[in-house]
Formats: sequence, C-alpha cells, structure tokens
Amino acid sequence: MSPLLSVEDVSFTHIVENGWFQRPRKFVLSPVTFELNAGETMAIIGENGSGKSILAKLLVGAETPTSGAIYLNGQKLKYNNIKQRCLNIRMVFQHSNESLNPGITLGTILDEPLKLNTQLSPEERQEKVEQTLRLVGMLPEHQYFYRHMLSDGQKQRIAIARALILNPQIIVADEPFAALDPSVRSQTVNLIMKLQRDLGLGFIFISHNLGIVRHISDRILVMQEGNVVESGKTDVIFNWPKSEYTEKLVQSHQAMLSKN
Repeated sequence: MSPLLSVEDVSFTHIVENGWFQRPRKFVLSPVTFELNAGETMAIIGENGSGKSILAKLLVGAETPTSGAIYLNGQKLKYNNIKQRCLNIRMVFQHSNESLNPGITLGTILDEPLKLNTQLSPEERQEKVEQTLRLVGMLPEHQYFYRHMLSDGQKQRIAIARALILNPQIIVADEPFAALDPSVRSQTVNLIMKLQRDLGLGFIFISHNLGIVRHISDRILVMQEGNVVESGKTDVIFNWPKSEYTEKLVQSHQAMLSKN
C-alpha cells in the first residue's frame, strides 16, 4: 500500500533579518525525507530553532521549499494549487486564542473554509458546521458563541473543528497542547486520538512534550539545527536512541519524570 504522504528531499533556506546593526542570519533546513501512512502519527521533536515549525509550514503550503517534492497519495502537490492543499492538509496552531477572530461567531469561523473551498449550499454548510461541532465534543449552540465566551480547552476544540471541517486527510499540529493546563491537555489528547481512530487521519505532531509524544506517536523524527539527526519507531527512539542529541532529549524527559 502506498503511503498517504511522501516527503522527498525537501529543503528550505531562509534569511532572517535581525535589525539595522546586526548581520542577517541564514537558516537552512537540510533535505528531509519521510513517509506517513493513513491512521499514523508522526511526531517531530527537537529544541527551539531546530526547524520543526518551518517543516510544518512547508507541509501545509505556508512556505515554499527551496528544493524537493511532497506527494499526497502518490500525486505531487503543487505550491500554486492552494485549494489542493487546503482540502487535504490542515493545521492546528499552538495558540488557539490568537488564531480565532474575536469579532465573529464560531459558526462564521467554521463556515468560512466551507464557503471558500466547497460548492455546498448555505443549508448544507450549516449542517456541516453543526456536525463538526458535535464531532469535537461541542454543542450546535456553540456556533452562536464568540471567542471570549469559551474556555481554553473549548477554544482548542474549535481550532481542531476548523481543521477538520474540510475533511482533510492529514492534520499538522504545532504544539497544540502547550497552552493548556494538564487536565484539559489530557482531554484534548484523548479527543485527537479518538478522531484519528474514527476518521483514519494521518497526524503530524510537533511538540517538546515527550510524554505526550510517547503516548500518541507511532514514529518520531528528531531535528537539530535544521537537520534530521534520527528517525524511527517511537519505542525504538525512546529505548535505543542512536544519536547523542536524541539520547540527551530522552534522558532529560526521564529525569523530569523521576522528579515528579
């Protein structure tokens, strides 16, 4: 069976302007290659500045790679075909509060992707909005709420609903649990795992939280300063890390667990 997503030698070079009196800094993402199957979760881990979020932006089309190619179901994704990407690869951001427009209702937030990307009638869009709210554990009545009327956990559920509403094949989540308190975080993790089982989604999860990574991921990509230093099955990475960098990350996680 062919993979859902194939990333082949994708690289990226970005010049970061640091201000008038500082020299520009060049960030280089070295060629990245991996595959993702339907119903599988791949976690991308590494310290800040390792290139995790840049890779996420390349996958969803927010940035264009310098070289390489990305294939979905064997078909090469074209960067000038925004609709192709919007329908199939969706993103959940870390700060759901900032990604939700405070001036419009949740129903309007969820309706906008449908209006822009589908031929559904207003009645069909309304039905889809209510169906998606139920899917993430919200009520149809929540479509009339505004952002400030929700808890942090509910805001993240709406962010997930917005990602799901176009029936994508892949969800890319960049630190989706970092801003949540532990109890809400646990509920949201369980929700995402249930949605993945029920919908057969491919899931790419970017995180510093190795506890959650170990709990939900099938495979791991370890990044350092724009390079993939190691990749493999989750259990293998945690139990038999090959690189010193990966070993340091795992030992730091285990030390934190022993303190708690």
